[in-house]
Amino acid sequence: MKFVAFERAKQGTGASRRLRITGKTPGIVYGGEAQPQLIEIDHNALWHALKKEAFHSSILEMEIAGAATKVLLRDVQYHPFRQLVQHVDFQRVDARTRMTVKVPLHFKGEEESVAVKLDHNLVNHVMTELEVSCLPADLPEFIEVDLSGLTKNATVHVNDIKLPKGVKFVSHGKVNPVVVSAVPPLVAEEPAAGTEGAAAEGAAAPAAKADAKAPAKKK
Repeated sequence: MKFVAFERAKQGTGASRRLRITGKTPGIVYGGEAQPQLIEIDHNALWHALKKEAFHSSILEMEIAGAATKVLLRDVQYHPFRQLVQHVDFQRVDARTRMTVKVPLHFKGEEESVAVKLDHNLVNHVMTELEVSCLPADLPEFIEVDLSGLTKNATVHVNDIKLPKGVKFVSHGKVNPVVVSAVPPLVAEEPAAGTEGAAAEGAAAPAAKADAKAPAKKK
């Protein structure tokens, strides 16, 4: 994906606030051998780009001052309640250096699986993305997970997923975490036969006693 950015001369809270008033979003590009560079991006264009999954997980081509640079989106700061991007960070990409990126998971086939179709299990997506390490050329836009073979009460772990060539899972100490689990649906327990009648009789008994104790009305 491509986007256009412009050099930003001023920095600081006041300068950033004035920039946002004009419909621009302040940002920064860092990494590689070059120094960090302050940039600004058209807010509306950035807002629509951020709605696309690929903008978050793929190598982007940033055009600035007529030159193209390969970058990766690293951080986005949103306003607490307004539809406003306050700041955005990009990292330059070196084709020879491995990088760590979170890649979204795309699930398919769960509706045709035995767990769902026959046993009516609920499919719980424990993880919706994987953090992986790879070279920029090997970075996938997403990782597909086929759940058509999912069975009753089964689980799918990271090791069960076939990762693209050159892509390795970053575990952070969790060797083989669960990605998907099939769980039986919750069934509401029906009251045992006679329970409702007994409860009604129990409630009626005090009322009957109260009526018996009540003084007769004078005619």
